[in-house]
Amino acid sequence: MFPADRDRLQPGFVLHRRDYSDSSLLLEVFTGEHGRLPLLAKGAKRGRAPSAALLQPFTPLLLAWRGRGEVQTLVRVEPAGRPVALVGDALYCGFYVNELLTRLLGRQDPHERLFLFYQMVLQELAASRDLDTPLRRFELRLLAELGYAVELDRDAEQGLPVQPHLYYVYSHERGLLPALSPQGDGAVSGATLQCLSRGEALSGSQAREARRLLRALLAPYLGDRPLRSRALFAARPRRPAGT
Repeated sequence: MFPADRDRLQPGFVLHRRDYSDSSLLLEVFTGEHGRLPLLAKGAKRGRAPSAALLQPFTPLLLAWRGRGEVQTLVRVEPAGRPVALVGDALYCGFYVNELLTRLLGRQDPHERLFLFYQMVLQELAASRDLDTPLRRFELRLLAELGYAVELDRDAEQGLPVQPHLYYVYSHERGLLPALSPQGDGAVSGATLQCLSRGEALSGSQAREARRLLRALLAPYLGDRPLRSRALFAARPRRPAGT
């Protein structure tokens, strides 16, 4: 239950929205001070409702809400900046980030650092052609903020620093271990692990390795239900070669 002063304006973003009735929307929003929470936007679907155009993903907002139950009622919304311009593949990556937060964050759990990281990754996705590096950086930060930090710069078996020319596998029970073979299931090069640990740019082959690794690291917490954003990305229209 929220204190009465939660009707003051607070920075936030819409992670997801869906129809609630002919005139209202049910929102999942993310704020730093109160984390993820559901809000009912009454009348937001009416044609001339000022909030209709504002309540979109990737738009910085100032939000105020009231209520006593689990679902609070949105009472005021104002723009806090320009929408982050995600286009093409970057837009699908933004949907993926939003879905990660919706699936992994508990409700009403403050995450002020993660809120800053979220704003950073949106800006990075909008500004860079390299989408893999900011996504992997955000995924690792998300795991750490949730209490599931992974150590990717040291061999858990011998305590030795990762070597760029060697290959490793990650065990959820034991941590990072030397791989029996570079071609083994889940093997990742030490060079890729070093880039991930330092937040450095990933080359093409490193990006593929890092993507597989982070998918495996996130899998136990996401469960068996597939991510809709991954399906949307796989089904996206692609430009013909040479255009």
